[in-house]
Amino acid sequence: MALTVLNVAYPLAPVGPDAVGGAEQVLSALDRALVEAGHRSLVVACEDSAVAGTLCPIPAEPGPLDDAARQRAWAAQRQAIADCRRRWPVGLVHLHGIDFDAYLPADGPTLVTLHLPLGWYPAEALRPSRPDLWLHGVSEAQCRDAPAGARLLPPIPNGVSIGDGARLHARRGFALMLGRICPEKGVHLALDASRQADVPLIVAGRLFPYDAHIRYFEQEVVPRLDARQRFVGPLGLRRKRRFLAAARCLVVPSLCPETSSLVAMEALSCGTPVVAFPNGALPEIVDHGRTGFLVRDVAEMAGAMHAAADLDPAECRAEAVRRFSLDRMLQGYLAVYRRLAAQPGPTVRISG
Repeated sequence: MALTVLNVAYPLAPVGPDAVGGAEQVLSALDRALVEAGHRSLVVACEDSAVAGTLCPIPAEPGPLDDAARQRAWAAQRQAIADCRRRWPVGLVHLHGIDFDAYLPADGPTLVTLHLPLGWYPAEALRPSRPDLWLHGVSEAQCRDAPAGARLLPPIPNGVSIGDGARLHARRGFALMLGRICPEKGVHLALDASRQADVPLIVAGRLFPYDAHIRYFEQEVVPRLDARQRFVGPLGLRRKRRFLAAARCLVVPSLCPETSSLVAMEALSCGTPVVAFPNGALPEIVDHGRTGFLVRDVAEMAGAMHAAADLDPAECRAEAVRRFSLDRMLQGYLAVYRRLAAQPGPTVRISG
């Protein structure tokens, strides 16, 4: 039976194949999978998004992403969701934003994917009282941190496209960091480590116009840049894969409890080892000494940048093939979609 699924993005970041954030990348993959499987895919997201199904756009915020911008975006999200539900026979609404409770529909089968650390959500949002509202996480490590009384379905682990990394390329000597430019991602630590190791570093990612992010970039990142430590801005999907395939290693100096790491999985699928702090789910992704290194500080990160050259690219790729399949993730979501759209109430697992 064909489904009509309404995926709702975080309202202040675009969705599409070239999206920067993990939640946006997962939503984009789900949108494509729904269309390819013959279902109707509706997506509420900002107007500069690119989707395979039907985009139900809200205005993109052109200026600073402050409280006023959030309030405007939330109002637009609520209106767009209501319009979609009036126009189409939506069988399931699937929310992806950390602010989902600001535009949560009042009724109807609704799934929420918690892409970020559970401590970043209001505790009451993790205890849904409605029988047609379900929440789930994206890794076992994330769900172990659930507060008492949280009601979560089993996690659906993230996955990445493996086929795009089939060819293992010659390395070009530089280390690579990919992701949003913000304090919790630890960009300045990667720059310090690369300088200490005397290894060139390319930092690629998007700087969103939040005041705290701009201050961090200007005060902590820009002073550390030079001819060998470079910031190149956001990369589209194809360029990202080329950079990953050419790098000696991917550096993940995140200071927050990562719930997953799509970019680490993508690096491994390209045969590129990962050097990371062991925060959140990263120890579930990186096999220390075989597909990368888990390090405690900048000095160890610098040493691991050199040691990464001795790791076997084929081992990295084999691990990605074995564990991080995009198809496995998509089939998991489609099975949950079918089950929840057909049931009046959830079967939940109590976490915490």
